[in-house]
Amino acid sequence: MARPDIPTRERIISAANALFYNDGIRGVSVDAVAEKAGVTKRTLYYHFRSKDDLVAAYLAGRDQPNLALFRKWFSEARGGLPAKVEAIFRNLARSARHPKWKGCGFLRTSAELANLPGHPAIRIGAAHKKKFEEWLRATFAEAGIAQAAQLSRQILLLLDGSFAVVLLHRDPSYMETAGEAASSLIGAAMAQRRSRR
Repeated sequence: MARPDIPTRERIISAANALFYNDGIRGVSVDAVAEKAGVTKRTLYYHFRSKDDLVAAYLAGRDQPNLALFRKWFSEARGGLPAKVEAIFRNLARSARHPKWKGCGFLRTSAELANLPGHPAIRIGAAHKKKFEEWLRATFAEAGIAQAAQLSRQILLLLDGSFAVVLLHRDPSYMETAGEAASSLIGAAMAQRRSRR
């Protein structure tokens, strides 16, 4: 039974989040989302014009919480900049050990919608990745690293590559290895900065 204290739109997005993340975009019907949300299909379409709009809302709802979680892991980690970035990878590896972990919702959605480059969910996923990259760039620039943009892109590639490989092998240690590589790259960039002084 639907909980009346949660707004209908939020209930629908919450249901979509659970179903899309677990079963994929193409594997979940609008009927299944409506049923899980405890609403009629007509009510769902009152709040979302199409399944595409619902998929976009699902990803948009994951954007800020995911970024906030990365920042939290970063800020709570002990040590310098290399250790703090490596902590993001370590925490992701810990999450990947949970049986319900299915990888990065943004990457999985983009893979399912690869033949629809103009899809609103693709744009939201790309923007999410750019926000993470920009946060890293600003963090590295603040630390005085000259090639902050290049380094942030390298770290993003390590992160997203580790998502893919962990999904293939079901072995979160790949994520930890990627974190060690990220730490090494950052350490080398910081050493280069010190040698220029």
